[in-house]
Amino acid sequence: MFKKAVEVKGSQRLSGADRKKLRRNVREKFANAAEADIDLLLPPKAEVSVTKLANRVHLYSADGGPPILFDVDGRGNEIFPTVYGLWKVPNILPAFMLKGAEVSRYVLGGADLMFPGIDVHGQDLPMFAAGEPWSILVPGNPFPIAVGTTLLSSAEAIKAHLRGKALHVMHYYRDMLWETAEGRYVPNAGFLKDMVVEDPALMGALLDPAAAIDSTAQGSEASISEESCSNKINEQEGIEGPQEGRAESNVEGVASSVQEGFVGQGMERINLNVSGGNEDGEEEVSGALVLTIEEMDALLDKCLLEALHVTVKDKDLPMPGSTLWLGHILACRPPGSVLDIKKSSHKKLSKWLQNKASTGLITAKEDKHRKEVFLTGVNRGHLDYQSYQPGKKSPLPEVASALPGGTVAAQSPSSEVEVEEVFRPTIHVIPVFEAVGVDPSKYYTAAEATGVVNEYVEKHNLIKKSDGSVVILDFTLCDALYKGTVKKGSTYPSEIHRRDLGSSFVGRMQAHHRVSRGAESVVRKGALKSVQIMTERRQGNKKVTRLTGIESFLVDADVLATELQKKFACSTSVTELPGKKGQSEVLVQGGVLEDLGKHLVQHYGIPKKHIEILDKTKKV
Repeated sequence: MFKKAVEVKGSQRLSGADRKKLRRNVREKFANAAEADIDLLLPPKAEVSVTKLANRVHLYSADGGPPILFDVDGRGNEIFPTVYGLWKVPNILPAFMLKGAEVSRYVLGGADLMFPGIDVHGQDLPMFAAGEPWSILVPGNPFPIAVGTTLLSSAEAIKAHLRGKALHVMHYYRDMLWETAEGRYVPNAGFLKDMVVEDPALMGALLDPAAAIDSTAQGSEASISEESCSNKINEQEGIEGPQEGRAESNVEGVASSVQEGFVGQGMERINLNVSGGNEDGEEEVSGALVLTIEEMDALLDKCLLEALHVTVKDKDLPMPGSTLWLGHILACRPPGSVLDIKKSSHKKLSKWLQNKASTGLITAKEDKHRKEVFLTGVNRGHLDYQSYQPGKKSPLPEVASALPGGTVAAQSPSSEVEVEEVFRPTIHVIPVFEAVGVDPSKYYTAAEATGVVNEYVEKHNLIKKSDGSVVILDFTLCDALYKGTVKKGSTYPSEIHRRDLGSSFVGRMQAHHRVSRGAESVVRKGALKSVQIMTERRQGNKKVTRLTGIESFLVDADVLATELQKKFACSTSVTELPGKKGQSEVLVQGGVLEDLGKHLVQHYGIPKKHIEILDKTKKV
């Protein structure tokens, strides 16, 4: 689910009523969780925020920390803890124990968990139903590496002789949800870059529990905080960190739990590449220098100025502070750097923006209803703005687009869209592609496919000597062009004119279309469907405009609806078309046929020939 980055649609704080509703959903979803466990995930007085992704997934965070919960459909029906949430409350989910650490490589690579990779002792297979949330553990490490849903019940698994897939992995350590979260961390030194192994501290505890109690620092028995994890990583790399609030862990309880094949504690995988000091003796964690408060303030200011110069346009204002942070400031951070507002002197994003507003660089206004600060203006004549020179090179794609929660910033809607008809080889023409050494699994344009068949003709000397415009059909080429089309009893053609060869060959391939916008590209089967704009009357003389088919051109319906609401000063709505997965209809109040068509052409680069305009308000 989080193997690739996903676009962020927005982020906001939850109201008190929504926080209570979320707690109720979590309590119902995880019936075995105690009230204290829920308090660890969602502290009663914590500020809970939700980040909405383009794939409808909702990510929930507390007090600006990494995501602790994710909701698959955004409706509360399928809520799962993230690895960060599992590390806080390990016993919230039951867990499958892997046969060995080597199996974790496959899980971290994005593969589902297979039954042969699970450590089952005799008849100790626990009872579970299909569709239940479970986590994954590595022997000798008490913290989970992944979370997913069971694909079979325990009874079905036994009938299948414990073969096939056991768990559909939805989220795992090192995926984009973990990778792009602000303040990411690992629970112990067993979480390596490409796999998870036994916790060295825990193994020391099994040998010498008394010594381990003095040397380990894991927070409490039931949870491990982000701060204590950071301290532990620092200790392992010789970096000093604050020691306050670190309690002795119950070594015996942890040691006994990791020896079970199936554990009633949910755990998720995580990985962090932590390096020690560099040649200059500076401390370095996860490839980023540990900055002082003053250095973090300076880095924040630099990223803000870079964003104001490069990505923040006046037409985008007013802009929520969360959007400014996620979509612009983080995108302008230098490669390898880590921005953490909590480690600055301002502590909060709102205070930082208000501080920048007091200097006259920007203007900001707090929306008391949404409890968020909005960027309302940029003083491009300010001395700081004028004296700053933006970087000559734009940020690296993976850095510029990465957002917390496994998401990426939306591409500029003005990115030019490219539409291309492509074809995929079918079983009829594959022998021709293989004969000339061309990969038959890829997509080809009509010109490229024609080039392939011409190369085959030249390679096998199939040009008729008496007439250079005629191609002689050998067995392979004849089957490619005519097999299955000639009626029974009829004779297959023995030659074809060269001008008809290319079109006949392409006609035997499967038609697709490729749509590209910036770095994003998608290939779909069949012909490209046009965008349809239709105006009709409702309730007397009122007009509404309906827009469908924009997903074909990689346009987000919710983003477009927000733009149209501002552009035409009218209400808009987005509804999912019944029976058409992934397709939505944008409803705009008023008759804005021509203006809407121009907006799609100018702002999104959609060709006019692919826009169909219908006016049902005119009398025939």
